[in-house]
Amino acid sequence: MSLPKSIQREYPFSQNLYKLKNGFRINYVDHGDKDNFPTIFLHGNPTWSFFYRKLILSLEDNFRCVAPDHLGCGLSDKPTVHEFEYDLEGHSDNVKELVNSLGFKKFNLVVHDWGGAIGLSAFRDEFERINKLVLLNTAAFLSHDVPKRIRFCRIPVIGELFVRLFNGFARPATWMATKKGISKVIKSGFLYPYKDWKSRVAVWKFVRDIPLEENHPTKKFLMKTEGLLNQLSSIPVLACWGMKDFCFHSGFLNEWKNRLPHLESYPLNDAGHYLLEDDFETCNEKITSFLSH
Repeated sequence: MSLPKSIQREYPFSQNLYKLKNGFRINYVDHGDKDNFPTIFLHGNPTWSFFYRKLILSLEDNFRCVAPDHLGCGLSDKPTVHEFEYDLEGHSDNVKELVNSLGFKKFNLVVHDWGGAIGLSAFRDEFERINKLVLLNTAAFLSHDVPKRIRFCRIPVIGELFVRLFNGFARPATWMATKKGISKVIKSGFLYPYKDWKSRVAVWKFVRDIPLEENHPTKKFLMKTEGLLNQLSSIPVLACWGMKDFCFHSGFLNEWKNRLPHLESYPLNDAGHYLLEDDFETCNEKITSFLSH
């Protein structure tokens, strides 16, 4: 997929495609010297690897930076709901398959939004492979603390029309998820992969996959990951947190602190959910220092 030049200037990475065993192709950024220590960046909803562009460029001299687009997101294939389940287990399996194909025995892991649940589920049986973990407004545990505007998007038929036909999730995120605001070009970069009904399938399915109902199929899968989080106690963990996030608010950071008392945290008082847009300088300083020492 050829990106517009204005977006290429912000996201100057080549497209790498890995064919999953399910037959679909996942796109990923692979930037920096191949001999450098690998750092994996996992995005959430409704973003893609574009979210990490500035951080990757900042770390390129010292780390091999790998940032996949989950299936249905970014520049990856976008199968229909009949071809791929678009659930937490499926996304986690894809990430693990990609990382194993690259031959990484050990790596740093940076996660945002749904990327936390995906990444920590992918490697929950082998947390020892994670060298250092960076949490950016994310969760990997059950919570019913979901804003009404997101709950609305989960409503069958109405929610799907809102998200997929009217772009009522990805587009509002470009102003609701940032407190500082983003330029027209950056907004177009975030929205570029999600142009129509077909390309917004993952955005809708991510919302539907939030396990709020007692019988939700993802609930047991996430509960297993949650039950193993205490095993991260031997791994250095950093949290940079946008405190103006309306979704992954400060309560989620406190939950991480309770679960991981050794966690090193930096609250960003004037940043929202897209904290790498609102306060990149602080995030970059803390993450670079944490990963480098």
